[in-house]
Amino acid sequence: MATAYHNLSEYDFNSVPSAETMKFGIIVSEWNSNITGALLDGAVNTLIKHGAKKENIIVKFVPGSFELTFGANQMIKNGTVDAIIILGCVIKGDTPHFDYVCMGVTQGVTELNAKFNIPVIYGLITTNNMEQAEDRSGGKLGNKGDECAISAIKMIDFIWSLKK
Repeated sequence: MATAYHNLSEYDFNSVPSAETMKFGIIVSEWNSNITGALLDGAVNTLIKHGAKKENIIVKFVPGSFELTFGANQMIKNGTVDAIIILGCVIKGDTPHFDYVCMGVTQGVTELNAKFNIPVIYGLITTNNMEQAEDRSGGKLGNKGDECAISAIKMIDFIWSLKK
């Protein structure tokens, strides 16, 4: 469903399991930091709202969105988290760079999810302009960080339910 028809921050609170014993890694791109910082705030606040402990949320920064998959891969190899959220923002410009970065990160996250048993949640905002990015990072369309946090909690719960 298109974001224009769905607020990224709206969900049924009661449908989300407790995150009290879960450990999260968040990899954040420094590029477009005004947007990625807002995404990070949304993700962390939502995790805490659902019981996650601050000490169980590890936040690391990488220079740009293309480096998000490398950061996630290294965090997976470290083995200290139950799920990873990647947060980045790529705004379309006048060159095809936008397409290469977006495709690379998307493919990278897909490969990490297929290869490892730790969910990597896709929190890369890809927009045509800054206004669209602001709308999706706490603006009129909610915060993609909130949505990613909920996805991370639910995916950890999914994995744990298979082990019961």
